[in-house]
Parts: sequence; C-alpha cells; structure tokens
Amino acid sequence: MRAAPAAPLLQLLLLLGPRLQAAGATEPTLPAVVLAILARNAEHSLPHYLGALERLDYPRARLALWCATDHNVDNTMEMLQEWLAAVGGDYAAVVWRPEGEPRSYPDEEGPKHWTKERHQFLMELKQEALTFARGWGADYILFADTDNILTNNQTLRLLVEQGLPVVAPMLDSQTYYSNFWCGITPQGYYRRTAEYFPTKNRQRRGCFRVPMVHSTFLVSLRAEGAAQLAFYPPHPNYTWPFDDIIVFAYACQASGISVHVCNEHRYGYMNVPVKSHQGLEDERVNFIHLILEALVDGPPMQASAYVSRPPKRPSKMGFDEVFVISLARRPDRRKRMLSSLWEMEISGQVVDAVDGQTLNSSVIRSLGVDLLPGYQDPYSGRTLTKGEVGCFLSHYSVWEEVVARGLARVLVFEDDVRFESNFKGRLEQLMEEVEAEKLPWDLIYLGRKQVNPEEETAVEGLPGLVVAGYSYWTLAYALSLTGAHKLLASQPLHRMLPVDEFLPIMFDQHP
Repeated sequence: MRAAPAAPLLQLLLLLGPRLQAAGATEPTLPAVVLAILARNAEHSLPHYLGALERLDYPRARLALWCATDHNVDNTMEMLQEWLAAVGGDYAAVVWRPEGEPRSYPDEEGPKHWTKERHQFLMELKQEALTFARGWGADYILFADTDNILTNNQTLRLLVEQGLPVVAPMLDSQTYYSNFWCGITPQGYYRRTAEYFPTKNRQRRGCFRVPMVHSTFLVSLRAEGAAQLAFYPPHPNYTWPFDDIIVFAYACQASGISVHVCNEHRYGYMNVPVKSHQGLEDERVNFIHLILEALVDGPPMQASAYVSRPPKRPSKMGFDEVFVISLARRPDRRKRMLSSLWEMEISGQVVDAVDGQTLNSSVIRSLGVDLLPGYQDPYSGRTLTKGEVGCFLSHYSVWEEVVARGLARVLVFEDDVRFESNFKGRLEQLMEEVEAEKLPWDLIYLGRKQVNPEEETAVEGLPGLVVAGYSYWTLAYALSLTGAHKLLASQPLHRMLPVDEFLPIMFDQHP
C-alpha cells in the first residue's frame, strides 16, 4: 500500500515563519536545534520514528527539520512527504531534499549492502545538514537514524542540558548492540574494552567519554573546535576505513572535540542492523521485535497519526484458535499482550483467567476440585497456592473448549509471555515441517523453562524440535485435539497440582 499523494512540497529550503522564534514568555529561550532526518527504505520504522519526534518536549519554534531521502524501493519518500505536509508548519524551518531516482546504487548487492558510493553519499548529506545548521544559526544539530526511536520525550532537553560538544543518548536494542564504542584501535576499528558491558547494562551510570558515538547524537555548534567538524570530505590525514561513523569519530579527535555517551535515563531503542545479504523483510521483522521489547520494558513506541501505514492483516497462522489466558484485574498485561499479537498480525481470543484471589475452600469444592494429597513443590517444598489453582482452572477451561468445539489444533498463550524475534515466521515454518514429516503430536511447548536440556533428544527430521524433558512454566504451547482429550481424560481436577507439574507427569517426565 502506498500513501495517498500529499500536498506538494518544495524540494528546497522552505522557511516557515521567522528565522528563529522565541519559545514563549513563560520559559527562557531554549537553544535552536536542527533535527536531521536521513531516510532510506525506512517504511517499517518511519511511523514510530516520526511519532517519537513529534512527542519531543521541546518548542517546535526552536526546531528546524532537515529531511533527505533517496534510493528507495518502498514508501519512505511518500511517508515523509505526507508527514511534512501535516506538521511542517509547526517548525521554524523545513528543508525537504527527496530523490526519487535511482532506486539503488550501481554496485550494491541489495538494499542493506553498504558500498563505498553509498557511504560517500551519506557523508555528503550529513555535511549538507551540518552546513545548513550553521548557516541557519542553530546552536545544535541532532542526528537520529530512522530506526532509532526516542521514546523518552525529554531526550533532547536532557542532552542539551549536558552542555557537551558531542553527546549521545545510550539506546537499547534486542542485543548488546548500542550506539557507542568504548574503544577504537589505532587503525580505526572497534576494540573490545572492559567498560562496554557495565555501561551498556547501566551497572555504571553517568555521561562517559568515549571515542565514538553513532546513529543518534547531538552536536554543539557553539563548542570550541566545532567549526572544524566535518563529515565530508574526510580530514586530509584520514587513513581509517571509509565509513561515515568512523570518519566523524576521526574528525572529532582531530578537532580536539570530546565525545560522550549518557546512560542515566532510558532514552529509547535502536534496531540491530541486519547483514548486508539480508533484505528489507528481515529488517522489518527485526523492528517488530524491537516494538515488542519496548512494550515489555517501556515506554512503548507510538506511531505518528499523520502517516498512512499498510493495514494489518491478523491471522491464526493455520491454527483453529489462538487463546490468550489473561487476568481481568491485570489490564496492563492484557493490553501489552494484545498489542504484541497485533504487531505480529496474530489474531487472538482472550480467555478471562480464573483469579486465585477470588477462590476459597468452598468455591474450590463447588468447582469439583480436590488437591493432590500431600503435594509439595519438588524444589521449594510449598503446597499448592490459590494462584496455581486459578492458573490450572484457566488452562483446563481452554482444554474443555478445544474438545467441545472439536478444534484440531490451537495455540495457548499466557499474558506474560515475552516473544523472541520472528516468532510468527519461525512457528509457521515449524508447523509446516511438522506437517511435512507427518509427525503425530499432542502438545508442543513454545515457551517453557528447561530444567535439564542436556537430557533432551532432537526429533529426527525436525531440528527445531526436541522430545521435551521436565519443564517449568506453560507460557505458550500448541495443543492438538487428541492432546486435549488426553488431558481431560486424566480427570486432573480430582487430584490437582500446578499445571506446569501436571504436564510433565502426562508425558512421563516428572522427577
């Protein structure tokens, strides 16, 4: 789907209102900042990126937008144009620099392949943005890649308050990847250091001097030596790799400019780059996982309301039903879970979980439940809790519905599951392989805690499956109709124990 044509914008500097406007009489005038937006094939992340920029707590009268896009095979240019037409009038100035053709570089192997020509063109664009910011009279320029989502709306204020020449907000990702280096070799390559992980994991907090920041960072145009900073051409003595982030790191070093990364706050998220041989679909899948991680860790990403997005088409992935067991008194978890499924385009049916807090002895007896005499948790030694009774009854109601409706196969999720990257694609592939191998199955764990993984054996012909050993948790599983019949036939309500202890007994794997 492509966005409807937006109102035409001049492909040059479009000044909107006075050159610089005061933020208002209620607060001191804040420094003027240029937001540099350089977008290529960013349709998957651009709505959330632009939504985050909209929500920055900073007067738009003190902000200018410098936007460039090029070499796109997706809807990036139309999205940006639509957004600028809607919000551009709120900013002090806008530069719009689109290039519709060509759609690729001559020597690139794919849209994620970085050729020398691509690096050079990006450096030239960044230099143009820097030159504009200086000429416009800005105090700062903020570079932020279009898959870097600043969920903390105070980010720009917090960075400006540091008063540092070059400073980056440390961004979180799906891995240990972030937007700074703690070490660099004399040849300009990445060097491992003892400081990186304590910084990335926020075991030490503050603003730390580093040799390089990239992807999202703020540059002070008033700092001593800032006039010598450049992205292109590289410094006359430059011999390091021809890469925009390394060229800028060298320029800072040569100009005597200190570079810092700050991690006191959670500023936002960045997508882990895909490999050069991968494509835009791989990047889109990665970004969906980043959205899901933000839903768990918070704050969540919010897409711009001023950008047309491709419609979601949720499905049940070939299952007859997708059940989501969720406590009504935990609307936060339910909302997060349903949002996660929506982002992955999975259609789910909410099952109101039985709340253990509402259970007492008489209610439990009225439900026909008898606790297994003498049951004790194999590790803690405690007896069955009311929460565990409620959890079991919740799963039991799903098994009953599977049998009553004759559902051949279903998915069952609890509402505290945390999804791995490409969950939907991997599950669809797994089920296709199971069908191709004609493997008979009753239950497939999708989310569990392995107790003795070294004792589990692989299923022949299915590298993604093992014969499950003793496991904790019932976060997610696939269940067949025959499996549901077997679970009910054991009449578990008459000798109830926790559901994640009951299932291993059913496949003879309880210690």
